[in-house]
Amino acid sequence: MMFPIVDLRGKPFERGRMHGSLARQRVECSLANYAKLFAFCGLGWAEAQRLGATYRGVIGELDAGLLEEIEGIAAGAGRGVDEILALNARTEILPPKYLGDPGECTAIAVRTAASATGGTLLVQNWDWVGAQRDALVVLRSRDEFATLTEAGMLAKIGFNRHGFGICLNILRSSDDGKRPGVPVHVLLRALLARSGVADAIAFASKLSFGGSSNVLCADAQGGAASLEFSPKGLRVLEPESGTLCHTNHFIAPGTEGWQAALADNLSTVPRLELARAHAAARPKLGLEDVKCLLRDESAGILSICRHPDRSLPEEAQIESVASVIMELSRGVMHVAPDIPSRAEYAQVALEAEPVVQ
Repeated sequence: MMFPIVDLRGKPFERGRMHGSLARQRVECSLANYAKLFAFCGLGWAEAQRLGATYRGVIGELDAGLLEEIEGIAAGAGRGVDEILALNARTEILPPKYLGDPGECTAIAVRTAASATGGTLLVQNWDWVGAQRDALVVLRSRDEFATLTEAGMLAKIGFNRHGFGICLNILRSSDDGKRPGVPVHVLLRALLARSGVADAIAFASKLSFGGSSNVLCADAQGGAASLEFSPKGLRVLEPESGTLCHTNHFIAPGTEGWQAALADNLSTVPRLELARAHAAARPKLGLEDVKCLLRDESAGILSICRHPDRSLPEEAQIESVASVIMELSRGVMHVAPDIPSRAEYAQVALEAEPVVQ
């Protein structure tokens, strides 16, 4: 079943109130799942909220409207603002060891010259704890942006009316969590207001960050780049060919020494190699080609299409909770609301209702 689509309108607080009210049950699911996940990491929910509250000033300084929207989400869902702040800063306040171990997400940008559709493609398998699938929503502001995200959070994977799109790969450095900086999920929403890749790079270059991530971005004009950042700064990786792939470790020049130690069970390196090989095997990639990549199960539990490892604790069982293909020149994204090998993709546009394919 396709994830709920929440249409937002009005000023920031009203947008947030609509989000919190219309997706209230899914916000509750997000909060329950993260309280459990924080506890698994040895962090009580009260402490998680205290840490989340430390990001209030950073968010307000970046964009007062986004802070108002967070306050609106809390009001609409009938929850405390610090709880919603903890959700939006979850990457920064989760202990680095947890997110550093399982790895998550494979993303690829296909520039116009390498696309069989004639337009830029931006695709991702979003790998995370399976219970959070029940908390996912599509937030849509008609004629502005659409994003697949976790209820209660401002944004994640999405695109905007300019034909600019973003994906996310969590990274980990040894400097994460040492001081507050712009939370990645707040950054993602701010980036959805940019006009293209060059604008996004210029915007992000002025910021400081409390944690590490990579934003793989692309635009309808054929631009693409990986924006890798940590508390040490931002580095940009541009494609050397028609495609640009990314998983969950630093690869941009100038990031030497940033990477936290990779755990033995981390699949980020083989997943990146597999994605690159798949992209290089075809002169041009179409929708069916990228669906084939996103559904690849050739490496078992370490595949691009990921099933949970039942030998691990429930909180550490990572799987592909959703899969997204964005056609940036058309202004649509195709969303598989499950492990993509067992789900069909539904089309979501800024104006139209989803169409199952």
